[in-house]
Formats: sequence, structure tokens, C-alpha cells
Amino acid sequence: MHHEQHVSSSETIRDIVIGMSDGLTVPFALAAGLSGAVNASGIVVTAGMAEIVAGSIAMGLGGFLAGKTDADHYNAELKREYEEVERVPDQEKEEVKQVFADFGLSGTLQQQIADEMAKDKDKWVDFMMKYELGLEQPNPNRAKKSALTIGISYIVGGIIPLSPYIFIDNSVQALYYSCAITLIALFIFGYFKSKLTGQPPVMGAIKVVVIGAIAAAAAFILARAINK
Repeated sequence: MHHEQHVSSSETIRDIVIGMSDGLTVPFALAAGLSGAVNASGIVVTAGMAEIVAGSIAMGLGGFLAGKTDADHYNAELKREYEEVERVPDQEKEEVKQVFADFGLSGTLQQQIADEMAKDKDKWVDFMMKYELGLEQPNPNRAKKSALTIGISYIVGGIIPLSPYIFIDNSVQALYYSCAITLIALFIFGYFKSKLTGQPPVMGAIKVVVIGAIAAAAAFILARAINK
């Protein structure tokens, strides 16, 4: 039997995009800013790693809370729908009929469907959740999975701009290599992100690169100005 996984896959892709986007950009800008103020790469690596740890936890926690909020919202609406089919069943039937009226079904057929659906309270409520409120039951592990995916994606993205500083002692020299590999990574990331979301991939990649470059340049120039 064929099982489609569109929603789950799209949520995972969204989490990877969120984590990688900030993971590539924020540590890159931080490293560039510190390179404009200090010459020792060790300081940049230490500060960058600290930021990656803090950023991944903060981003992961944000993903966890978002997932919990979705689950809490769904459960609250589910409880309300069960109460309404008990308290005002005729009104809920009218809402069912309205859904099928929008599809162009006749009034007689609308009534038949509403009466038949009312025989099974669970299916009735499930129908109302999906077609009246547009809500799908969230995966119970969604919050934890989202937190883990975003956090790991942030770490992976953050290590890329920091990697040259681990091998090169002079921070300014390391910055050149960091810019090269990070901008390439941003282009690849932006390309596939745009392709997955149905946008022009090359243009999307260029936009991501420009944003990352501007953030890093601004941080570097500001740090140099303050240091002087």
C-alpha cells in the first residue's frame, strides 16, 4: 500500500532550512566581526563554538515550543469540536453541508451526507477539524523531532565558517578561506532551498549569498571601526 509523507517531509525540510540558514549566517558574521578585532584564530574559534552551542540550543528550543504550541492548539480545538457536536449538533450539520455546498453538491445530497456523518461522532469531529478548521493531527513526536533537527542543522551550518580558523592561526587570513567556503555553502544551500520551495534556484541562491555576505561584511567593518 502506498503511504504519502508530504506533510512530514515538508516539516523536516522546513526545520533543516531554519537551522542551516541561521547556522551558516550567524557564526559566519560573528567570526568575520571578531576577525576585524583580533588576530588570534583561537579566540574566534572559542567564541564561535560558544555561539554555536548557545544558538543551537536556543533554535532547538524554539522549534520544540512551536511544535508544542501546534499540538496544544489542535487538542484545544478538538475538545471544542466534541463539545459542539454534543451541544449544537444541528449547527454542526449545517457546517458540514456548507463544506459540500462549496463543492457544488445538491441540497439533498448535502443533507444525506451530514446525517450519515453524524452517526459516527469521531469521524464527524475529524471531518470538521480537517475541512472546517483546516487542522491535521500533529505527530506526537513532532516537537522533539523539530528541536533535534533544527539544533543539529544549526551546528552543521555553524561549523562550516569556523573550520578555517581551526587550522589557520591568523584570523584575517582564516577569514579569506572562511568567506570562500561559506559563500559556496550558502550558494549550494540557497539553490536547493529554492528548488525545494518552487522558486528560481539560481536567483534564490544568489539572494542567500548576498544576505550572508552583507551580514559578515557589516560585522567585520563595525568591529574594525570600534577596535580603532
